[in-house]
Amino acid sequence: MEMEIILGENQKVIAKYKGFEITTDQPEREGGENSAPSPFDFFLISIGACAGWYVKSFCQQRNLSEEGISVSMTTHRNSESRMIEKMDIDIRLPQDFPDKYRDAVIKAANACTVKKHIATAPDFFIVTSK
Repeated sequence: MEMEIILGENQKVIAKYKGFEITTDQPEREGGENSAPSPFDFFLISIGACAGWYVKSFCQQRNLSEEGISVSMTTHRNSESRMIEKMDIDIRLPQDFPDKYRDAVIKAANACTVKKHIATAPDFFIVTSK
């Protein structure tokens, strides 16, 4: 599937994909206007949202209430490389969530396809054309 990337005004970049236009921007410290998440922000958002969707799907498939369930993600950067070296995903479950599903809901979040693509990274081929 192809995605069209448009170089917008200032630091904005727009991705056209599946009928959507997703605008990205850079923070002010990087010369942007901070008017939209940066591409890296969208990368992080995709991981958290994917894990959240798998938790949601898990509950829906078992007719479990989603009320009181939340998912948060915390990233930890390596101080030398400045790269993220660890991501903690916390599935907050209400007190009445069935104990028999606690490990299974973690397994469901681990099935996130974004996470799987990071763990088994694709090859990147970058070329120029006219």
